[in-house]
Amino acid sequence: MERPEPELIRQSWQAVSRSPLEHGTVLFTRLFDLEPDLLPLFQYNCRQYSSPEDCLSSPEFLDHIRKVMLVIDAAVTNVEDLSSLEEYLAGLGRKHRAVGVKLSSFSTVGEALLYMLEKCLGPAFTPAVRAAWRQLYGAVVQAMSRGWDGE
Repeated sequence: MERPEPELIRQSWQAVSRSPLEHGTVLFTRLFDLEPDLLPLFQYNCRQYSSPEDCLSSPEFLDHIRKVMLVIDAAVTNVEDLSSLEEYLAGLGRKHRAVGVKLSSFSTVGEALLYMLEKCLGPAFTPAVRAAWRQLYGAVVQAMSRGWDGE
């Protein structure tokens, strides 16, 4: 697998990482638009959310958004040595599998990530930046997919 272009990744992430919660909310709003069936997977204390808005405004879910943005941040930091995150990402894959997330849903998450980057960066979201993020995200999902191995 080709390595993503580290400079493009780092530069583009700088703008996002200044307000991770705001941009993370854009990502998840888009995710629920694309795949509404994911909403029931998010329940805290056995409470179902009646709508994406209800979910996106809950403190527990905001905490999840922060965690997701931290994982992306770690991938950006380690973009030149993603293998150092492999065990961590495989463990994260196992956690998601345990709560009923299908591996296929991560391609939708990837679309939502690219959408968020495009919204944040505007004209700076060039085809080269998009390609670099596709590669990085692909590598992250590949590592996480080990959590589904043996199914």
